[in-house]
Amino acid sequence: MATDLTTPVPTHPEVAPIQRRTLRLLFTTQVIGGIGVTIGIAVGALLAAELAGVAVAGLAQSAAVVGGALLAIPVTRIINGHGRRPGLVFAYGVGALGGVLVVLAAATRWVPLLFVGMLLFGGGAAANLQARYAAVDLAEPGRRARQLSMIVWATTIGAVAAPNFAAFADRTTTGWGLPSLSGPFAFSVVAFVLAAGVLLLGLRPDPLLTARRLAAARSGVVTGVGEPPPAFSGATPAAAEPVAVPAPPARRGAGMLTAWSVVRARPAARLGVAAVAMGHLVMVAVMAMTPVHLREYHAVDEVLPVVGLVLSLHIAGMYALAPVVGWLTDRAGRRPVILGGIGTLLAACAVAGTAGHDTFRLTIGLILLGLGWSATMVAGSTLLSESVPDSVRPGAQGLSDLVMGLAGALAGALSGFVMQVAGFPVLALLAAVAVAPLLALALRPVPVEAPDEED
Repeated sequence: MATDLTTPVPTHPEVAPIQRRTLRLLFTTQVIGGIGVTIGIAVGALLAAELAGVAVAGLAQSAAVVGGALLAIPVTRIINGHGRRPGLVFAYGVGALGGVLVVLAAATRWVPLLFVGMLLFGGGAAANLQARYAAVDLAEPGRRARQLSMIVWATTIGAVAAPNFAAFADRTTTGWGLPSLSGPFAFSVVAFVLAAGVLLLGLRPDPLLTARRLAAARSGVVTGVGEPPPAFSGATPAAAEPVAVPAPPARRGAGMLTAWSVVRARPAARLGVAAVAMGHLVMVAVMAMTPVHLREYHAVDEVLPVVGLVLSLHIAGMYALAPVVGWLTDRAGRRPVILGGIGTLLAACAVAGTAGHDTFRLTIGLILLGLGWSATMVAGSTLLSESVPDSVRPGAQGLSDLVMGLAGALAGALSGFVMQVAGFPVLALLAAVAVAPLLALALRPVPVEAPDEED
């Protein structure tokens, strides 16, 4: 049976169908995986509160966030050495294992096992985040942001649909004998296993390995000569002949430490990492405390519907317009969209922080917060991906997700303290101040780089 390393290198006309098939597959698994992540997260804090008390309920969510961030390290190593498919399958597999442990923790009421399970459950989120980079491996330069943004947008379906499945999943599995609030995690396990199975069977050829083989073909590695093969010469697609000689095995990519040195030396790559991380930090800091702020001036029996509506509109701001953001990123450029995202985040902090008890104004602020996150996420991820050499790219992408996850976890942990000591307006002000270094970095002129050249 042919593998990614033994099949002939595809010609330029053959790449487009591979990319379209890859995008369809990633879109499908993003929907499935998104449901798996969100349906568990929707009840994670409630389950933790039931088992361990309200005081530590928030730590369950933080454990999932930290787990997703830390899992970026082994996932990146697998992707570097073996391609996107095994890395994504591994991440979903870890997430499924975490879901199983959470169900066991609910059955045994063993709190340490619950937090271990939530830590591993973050693998589902890690897979969903890494999938966006698989969308740009074979993308044309002028369409990278749009194709990445379509995978980000697919998360909208899972994020919106999953909470509505939580009650159904709980009722269904309670009849099977599972403890209350553990049913959604059982459904998450099924979703993660299904997403992993679809990727394992369908993501062939692997987009990252194919991209590396194409890069090797352009440099003459396949043909053994210094000139590119016919498929990448000036010949028309109709005249291009397939390269019949199998390419050598794709070299392993550099790890995170090497990627860090490359990112640090490239201003555009630094801006990409910073945009993703700081946009996420600001979004999490303000969003995490919005329910607490709403509870201050809404009655207990009406706060949950209000929180649900406000956060649903916030999530719509994060994901629903991602394709538009991707189109703008390809048309206007990466840096202008990052600057637009920074401006939107600042506006969001101003509107939300001065909303007081005006729920409508607070909702507008949360929608703007989601839009600012979307702009920094899509444009920053695209800029990073095209600003580093091919061999370093997976390591740099994994590094970005690690930094983003840790930034979000830090923001979530500190936001509660700031909220308790100084209140929601001060929290929004500090979130706005945190954007200042990113603004300075985005406004700094940088030299034009040749991003795909090896160091």
